[in-house]
Amino acid sequence: MLKKMKKKRRQKLLAIALSAGVIVTGFQLESVFAASNKSNQIVEGSKAKEKSETPKLVNAASIDAVIKAMALEEKAELVVGVGMPGFPGGPTLEVAGAVGGTHGIPRLGIPSLLVADGPAGLRIRPIREGESQTYYTTAFPIATSLASTFDTKMAEKVGRAQGNEVKEYGIDIFLAPALNIHRDPLNGRNFEYYSEDPLVAGKITAAVVNGVESNGVGATIKHFAANNQETNRTTIDTIVSERALREIYLRGFETAVKESQPWSVMSSYNKLNGIPASQNGDLLTKILREDWGFGGFVMTDWFAGTDPVEQMKAGNDLIMPGFPQHSTKIVEAVKNGTLDETILDRNVKKILQIIVESPSFKNFEYSDAPDLEVHTQVARQAAAEGMVLFKNENKALPLKEGAKVGLFGNTQIETIKGGTGSGDVNSAYTISIADGLENAGIQLHQGMYSSYKSYISTLRQMDEYKIKDSPWGADFGKLTPVIPEKPLEAKEIDRAVSESDMGVILIGRNSGESADRKNEKGDYLLTDVEQEMIANVSEKYHTAGKKVAVVLNIGGPVDVASWRDKVDSILLAWQPGQEAGHAVADVLTGAVNPSGKLSTTFPITYSDAPSAENFPGTPKENPTQVVYEEDIYVGYRYYTTFDVNTAYEFGYGLSYTNFKYSNVRVSNNGNFKNKLTVFATVENTGDIAGKEAVQVYVSAPDGKLEKPEVELKAFAKTKELRPGKKENLKFELNTKDLASFNEKLSAWVVEKGTYNVKVGASSENIKGIATFKVDKDIIVEKVNDVLEPKVEIDRLSKFDK
Repeated sequence: MLKKMKKKRRQKLLAIALSAGVIVTGFQLESVFAASNKSNQIVEGSKAKEKSETPKLVNAASIDAVIKAMALEEKAELVVGVGMPGFPGGPTLEVAGAVGGTHGIPRLGIPSLLVADGPAGLRIRPIREGESQTYYTTAFPIATSLASTFDTKMAEKVGRAQGNEVKEYGIDIFLAPALNIHRDPLNGRNFEYYSEDPLVAGKITAAVVNGVESNGVGATIKHFAANNQETNRTTIDTIVSERALREIYLRGFETAVKESQPWSVMSSYNKLNGIPASQNGDLLTKILREDWGFGGFVMTDWFAGTDPVEQMKAGNDLIMPGFPQHSTKIVEAVKNGTLDETILDRNVKKILQIIVESPSFKNFEYSDAPDLEVHTQVARQAAAEGMVLFKNENKALPLKEGAKVGLFGNTQIETIKGGTGSGDVNSAYTISIADGLENAGIQLHQGMYSSYKSYISTLRQMDEYKIKDSPWGADFGKLTPVIPEKPLEAKEIDRAVSESDMGVILIGRNSGESADRKNEKGDYLLTDVEQEMIANVSEKYHTAGKKVAVVLNIGGPVDVASWRDKVDSILLAWQPGQEAGHAVADVLTGAVNPSGKLSTTFPITYSDAPSAENFPGTPKENPTQVVYEEDIYVGYRYYTTFDVNTAYEFGYGLSYTNFKYSNVRVSNNGNFKNKLTVFATVENTGDIAGKEAVQVYVSAPDGKLEKPEVELKAFAKTKELRPGKKENLKFELNTKDLASFNEKLSAWVVEKGTYNVKVGASSENIKGIATFKVDKDIIVEKVNDVLEPKVEIDRLSKFDK
């Protein structure tokens, strides 16, 4: 066994050599000296000019000389990862729980890089054999929760904390954030993604990336692109129009690239209009690099793609996690002339340009001691500010100080911090909602609490419900079978009602990588027992003249329309990370005034979703293709345009106070001259301090292109406003912000006509309107004419409704 090596980056070079030896010799561990001998043999075989001093990688200026000195086999190794830890014969990486790395070439001064998963926090192995030290990381709220803050400053703060943990635990590149669009409410991985809206997704991503990379480590935006389901994710062919791609599925990535320049982009598993994303040169080179100016490198998702040579040609610089046969095929392709070595050199250069910026290259001595206490408070604050208050009749919330509460629902004990799979985080703890409320001074009904503890403890002893390591291994968290909701007897509800001031009901849901959710009871729909719990608890508390609140501890939309009229308050807590219970208590008690807004729509029924008829593709049982027939009408763009009622619309969220909007206007007397400023004033007219997320939508005229009813063009969150205080906000809009994509011209175009600017508290709750005119069509930007689907799409159109 390899001895664990850490702290000193000079020691890591020995591990690099070992890793190189492992991969080249068929995953068998060899000595450092064997790896060194292999390196020397490669040099001899390539007839390198050893009489002169071998170039070393010392800075960016040395890269070209180093590439010139590299043997073909070394180049082919650098563009292929070291393998998958935990697989038979896989590498032992310096940081346990890292999911991959690059090959080091010690003779040229090239260190290896280590990469590890996100996005709700760094995922590494917390407990290691033979060590007393632990390596826990902070579980932050899920991405959808973070986006619901509508606060880029908060997102950057979370990114800074995450990046610190990445650096201090010895990782070079964080495999996060993820920003695929919430195309369908049932995508099992939506919790890892931000929003149904590309502006929110792009802006929050850019903020997180800037925060992470402020630490001198890298971020990876993923999964590029149109990876919006887990069903058959590695083989599904996503068929989507050029316009929908540019306006919806690529736009967030474009924003993130241009506003944060991440070190890396991860190509996705799926095919895109017939071509695997990692082998799609139109996507990875013509759009990502030529149209957007991306300067980092592209890596595959793990085990993605079918042809390493085509991946190299497409501009997918690094194949992950990598196998020796990938390097062998690349070498053979160069030798037989099917791969130009200049393409390989290009890809190597992209990787080296990032390596010289990395902690490994700079011999950073990581501490294994990030400031987890500070990060805990960041996680708690972000979680509370992302919670969305759906309903609050007669000021049922906040709870009064020292209130006596009857708590119902399994999730009070087994609170869900985040989703499963590679997006899980190995944190030291999760504060349960029950513990969080008690810590805040709320008096829980102990009889009911004890009943739930006993029920859950008993079932967890049964084989069917025992918590086990993830099927992917302990590093990927735990497999926690769902315990059926505890049935309630009338007499125990009666006892709780008589001995408490208010009832609080918890509903929990989880999902994860590799499987989509179902429109079934126990998932999107509530179970019969959950429906009975809400009905019976509400009836008995209301009969006693007392109120009931529901807290949703979930990662994505569920049915709320069937039961919401039975309760007084509903708080969407999302999956709030390890400080879940404290953050929920902060909002329920009023220590934090809720200010979250929905970053994804909650439909009345799943069948109302525009993608419901074709998700997850055809044939239904084992889909090979999914056609995005809804086209640009994703999320609120569909609901507002086609007059489809929602349970809670995009951008929706209540507060314990009230806000008044006024003075909505635009600059230049409504004449658009390449840019426009939108003004609005927000005043707190209630009696509690609070924040408001202000949204700017635009209704564009239909010209050659039809337009959605509204599209979000800007957003901002006010500072905390005390009662009676105002804040004047302004938003800058430019031509690209207003443009639509014209497929015939392969260009972004602002069409002439009258535009309405709608400033509001949600996509439907518009508080003020201003207009401006565009006198003639403006071609904003011409781009590469690529990615036209080969399959005809029966696109949804508002002119057909």
